[in-house]
Amino acid sequence: MEVVDMDGPGGGWRVLVPETRRERMRGLRGHPSPRPREAMLFRRCRSVHTFGMEEPVSIVFLDRQMRVIEVRRSLPGRVVIPRRGARHVLEAAGGSTLRIGDGFRPARRTGR
Repeated sequence: MEVVDMDGPGGGWRVLVPETRRERMRGLRGHPSPRPREAMLFRRCRSVHTFGMEEPVSIVFLDRQMRVIEVRRSLPGRVVIPRRGARHVLEAAGGSTLRIGDGFRPARRTGR
């Protein structure tokens, strides 16, 4: 699983990016609940499920430019219906304060 630092609403975000089919199917299951500004990004995805999740999560639909186009609160054991225009899906902490129009981009790195 890749870990990516991104700039987003409220500052820096730590984002997990599943790379294999198995990691994508598992999602956040088995991971500690995401803290504020932590999330899992599903690239080229328009829908997710929350089967096996123990806590609600915020399902955030992003467009091609990584801008938020919709935020849904999802309870465990659900399939989240695809969102038209979505290119990626972010699973973030339940009760996330992300709003439509918020954007993400790779974090700038200064030196080594």
